[in-house]
Amino acid sequence: MTWSGLRRLLLALIALVIVGGTAAASTRSIGQADESVASPQHALRLDASQLTPPAPDAPWQSVELPSVAPHPGAVPQGPAWFRIDFRRESASPRPWAVYLPYLYGGGQVWLNGQQVASVPESTPQLRVRWERPHLLPLPDNMLRDGANELMVRAVPAQGEHSLRFPRVDIGPLVALNEANDRREFWVRTTPQLTVLACLIVSAFVLFIWWRRPREVLYGLFGLATVFWGIRTLTFVIEAVPVERWHLWRLVYLAATGGFVVVMALFAMRFAGLRHRGLEYALAAYWLIGPAWLLLAGPAGEPLVNRVWSGGLIPIGSGIIAVSFWAVWRQRTWASAVMPIVLTLATLAGVHDYLIAWDTALVERLLPGWSGHRLFMLHHAANLLLLTMGALLSLRFTRALASLEQLNASLESRVADRERSLSENYLRLAALERQNAAAEERQLIMREIHDGLGSKLFTSLSRVERGDMDRTQIEESLRACIADMRLALDALAPEDHDLRTALGDFLFRWQGELEAAGVRTSWTIDMPEDAAGVPPHTTLQILRIAQEALTNVVKHAQARQVKLRLQQAGGLLRLEIQDDGLGAGTGPGGQGRGVVNMHARAQRLGGTFELRRDAHGTCVVLSAPLASSAA
Repeated sequence: MTWSGLRRLLLALIALVIVGGTAAASTRSIGQADESVASPQHALRLDASQLTPPAPDAPWQSVELPSVAPHPGAVPQGPAWFRIDFRRESASPRPWAVYLPYLYGGGQVWLNGQQVASVPESTPQLRVRWERPHLLPLPDNMLRDGANELMVRAVPAQGEHSLRFPRVDIGPLVALNEANDRREFWVRTTPQLTVLACLIVSAFVLFIWWRRPREVLYGLFGLATVFWGIRTLTFVIEAVPVERWHLWRLVYLAATGGFVVVMALFAMRFAGLRHRGLEYALAAYWLIGPAWLLLAGPAGEPLVNRVWSGGLIPIGSGIIAVSFWAVWRQRTWASAVMPIVLTLATLAGVHDYLIAWDTALVERLLPGWSGHRLFMLHHAANLLLLTMGALLSLRFTRALASLEQLNASLESRVADRERSLSENYLRLAALERQNAAAEERQLIMREIHDGLGSKLFTSLSRVERGDMDRTQIEESLRACIADMRLALDALAPEDHDLRTALGDFLFRWQGELEAAGVRTSWTIDMPEDAAGVPPHTTLQILRIAQEALTNVVKHAQARQVKLRLQQAGGLLRLEIQDDGLGAGTGPGGQGRGVVNMHARAQRLGGTFELRRDAHGTCVVLSAPLASSAA
């Protein structure tokens, strides 16, 4: 157990000590703190059902207060009168009152032979059980300075076999208010707050269980709060119609057993113990009590309460054993808190059981304690529920923390994966560029091999055979140099700039065309942010332009030539128009150059068009940029 866990455990125990100390303080005789308050330890008792005080010469018997019957008989006791003598000094503060910590069945209060107050008793239509204390004012005009006589008619609560009468405090009202308010808080206000809190918490927790059925601990905690809230109503509902009394006792008994059984299931689940047979046995025992009371009727309630409720004590002991086993197994401060609180709750339940049945054991261990009628289970159970809620809240916060850590880990892993993918993408893009450049080089090398290389090899063969004169050799060499320059123009520009390559190409052709008497007009209409054109595509376009201009110089007898290159959307369009006679034709109908231009246009994925009319010849190339870029 960590230090923080130990501190939490100590705080819980301190809170319990404070609660127990406050409750015990409420049992202190007020007369011990205030000399003006009379707290008689003895009274005269007479069992009689009459509604008026018995005569002084009646067979009164002296009894010690509080009056408790340790061994209730089989025959229910009836009403009894208690006669108490006290004195009031003339200097005592006024007004005066009588304080009764409890008077479960109701009764009457008489002062000096006159009735001064009454607490409603059960009737054939209504059953009452007053859990609250009673602070009853005593009229000042009926009090005498010196000796006074107080007589109280006490009636046993319906269904009880013994009459319990408390120690009475008589004195100034201001001196009795504190004790009355204190017991009122612990006996009445605390149960009311408990019922309200249980209803709110159970609704919230059961909603969580409804949405998350696998969270069984939340469901068990919600059921425990429901059962405990219903069971605590016995301290809140003090009057019940007779026709509904038996039903109410059935509900009370079912809620009591249900709380204990659900607590046992919660302790088992919290400890990680699953046993179907034991769970079914607990559920069966829970149902036995209400079924027994239902069959026995109202007359069987005392026996059911004494026997069946007593059987819940071993179940509580089993819960404690399971909790200590969980401590040994889990070795955490959370598991260590549960057995401590469960032990306190079980001991409180045993205490209340013994107090309810007035056993001689309590009187031997704590003389007079049972007469105070202080029930501790509802305070210990509240502490138990608070502990369960705290443990579930801690479990919930830990789950949230784990979820946050998981989210952070996932975000980190996703970020790492994104960086890895980005790096892989960059490497792939670099490889693609390298592959594209390699393919471009291969295409250009093939063009050079098929064009320049073929021309040089053919020219060399003819020279070796003596088939070429000096002029033909010069023309062949110039053609080879033109092909080489064309390839260099396609490869030289950076960023695959078609405009730059075309500009160098037209600069060289400018002089040759002017020497041939041909006027030129060049128009390049491409945006500044135009996509780059691959070198091989540039080479094909320049070869088509070279072939077209060569035809203009050699065959067309043109006076003017116009070249226009433009980009419209994703399409490149090259137009070369002259005013000459048109390109030469070979024996097959079209010149070899025109056939080559068709083939190059097809390689670019575009179209080639040759138009001839009386005004000259127009060569039109259309090629998509996407295909060109590929």
